[in-house]
Amino acid sequence: MTYELFTALMTFALVTVITPGPNNLMLMASGANFGFRRTVPHMIGIGLGMPVLVICVGIGVMQVFDAFPVSHTILKVVSVIYLVYLAWKIANAAPPKETEATGKPLSFLQAVAFQWVNPKAWTMALTSITLYATSRDFTALLWVAGAFLAGSFLSTSSWTVMGQQLRRLLKNPMRLRVFNWVMAILLVATLIPVLWPA
Repeated sequence: MTYELFTALMTFALVTVITPGPNNLMLMASGANFGFRRTVPHMIGIGLGMPVLVICVGIGVMQVFDAFPVSHTILKVVSVIYLVYLAWKIANAAPPKETEATGKPLSFLQAVAFQWVNPKAWTMALTSITLYATSRDFTALLWVAGAFLAGSFLSTSSWTVMGQQLRRLLKNPMRLRVFNWVMAILLVATLIPVLWPA
């Protein structure tokens, strides 16, 4: 991989992982509701889940879509249902004091698995492989996966810290409820490009 291609790949990975999307909105909501420490497994799950998705897509998962086009529709339906479910959970999250006793942020495995129904993650994986791993050889896929791994560290930390800092402003239960509903609405809004592509 040339220096120019590597620079372009790193820029692409960082821009796509740090911009708002389902992962980042959920991390911000988790940081606000559960704090940084309790959100760490969620963060690590995203950081490792995305590179795993990239490698799996690159080594042949896309052939399933080619062989069985209905599987793409099924994935889309499952993604929409799961994102709406997560938005509902965020909208109805308990205030932090109650959350510490009863609520749970996404676990490591849940965050890894979420990448498989995250429309933005699929778009990022497909685009990055098409642009930066055209040969589809394993080394090229590892470069792409590594770029997402590096970008995810900065992105997941930043969004969780933003949510944690907002927690101070959200001590009022009404403000927290409004924040959670706004995050839930934004999470559902990330489905617009999936449901109504340009």
